[in-house]
Amino acid sequence: MKRNAWVEMDLNLLGQNLAAMRAALRPSTEMILVIKANAYGHGITTVARKAADCGVRWFFVATLDEAVNVRSVLPEANILLLGSVGSCNIHEIIQNRILPVLVSEEQARELAQIARNEGRSLTCHVDVDTGMGRLGLPWEKAPEQIAKMSRMGGLDIRGICMHFASADGPSAAFAQMQAERFQSVLSGCAALGMPPLFSHSSNSAAFLSRPELDMDGVRMGILTYGYGGQDSAMRARTRPFLQWKTRVIQVKQVPAGFPVGYHSTHVTTEPTCLATIDVGYSDGFSRLMSNQGCVLIGGQRAKVVGRVTMNFTIIDVGPGSGVKPGDEVVLIGRQGTESIWADELADWCATISYEILTNIRSEAR
Repeated sequence: MKRNAWVEMDLNLLGQNLAAMRAALRPSTEMILVIKANAYGHGITTVARKAADCGVRWFFVATLDEAVNVRSVLPEANILLLGSVGSCNIHEIIQNRILPVLVSEEQARELAQIARNEGRSLTCHVDVDTGMGRLGLPWEKAPEQIAKMSRMGGLDIRGICMHFASADGPSAAFAQMQAERFQSVLSGCAALGMPPLFSHSSNSAAFLSRPELDMDGVRMGILTYGYGGQDSAMRARTRPFLQWKTRVIQVKQVPAGFPVGYHSTHVTTEPTCLATIDVGYSDGFSRLMSNQGCVLIGGQRAKVVGRVTMNFTIIDVGPGSGVKPGDEVVLIGRQGTESIWADELADWCATISYEILTNIRSEAR
């Protein structure tokens, strides 16, 4: 039997999510759609095309391959690239009109020299580290460094950004400190005579909790894909639009005391039916789901029993269930009145919905 795990997407729901987020922003604030990691596992070109049809003009990616992929389907979009951009990439960046986000003075110097040598000007944004500790210019020195970078020639610095380590909850005080540091950078740039830069700091969490920080653009990430905004009382309500499915390969009746899977980590307590489904950790269905998670079959939850293996997983469908080979199984999504979404899988695996979604290796049907 051929591999039978796949994803399905309701792009009408994606359109509704985009409309809800757009309606919550001021008209002057751009919605920057984060579509890195294959649009969080949803398909980068599919999501980009739909978003563009819905009026989104700005996109945010993490690799040059992603940027070029988006450019191939959206010839007029603004594509911001925050990632490893060096001298070997500059020709492709210029050719595809990608907007790199510079993270250091050394990187800026290298790219500026190549652009000058070719008589070109590289349009770019600059990342400032206000406390994330990952990438960016140190906020204390950022105004002077940005001014210096602007004088190098070869660089046309149009924007400036930062990233919150945490925008809400117990870390609200730290987020406020980051916001104040970023504002001091903006003020410092203005004091040095630089023209206003397109500024963006908020991610999905900051958008939901701190609307005063929307600035010129807001980077919409996980909220776009329906996670974090399912409460109708929130600033923008969004819903998941990706479903992940597979099929039953085999069903067997077993007695009580039947050992299941590698190392017999599960033993049945009563006679039951076990169904082997066509998905495993090589597809992104985490091994941490072993004896933990559930799937949907026949509109009911069925527990994962035994170890999730590379290609197959066993579920307990109960005695007399009527489940048969070929029946559809929902790993993420809705079946009947029941639903399981990526955040629930994340709880079972002690991780976050981002990792669950980006680990999916099944293609869309």
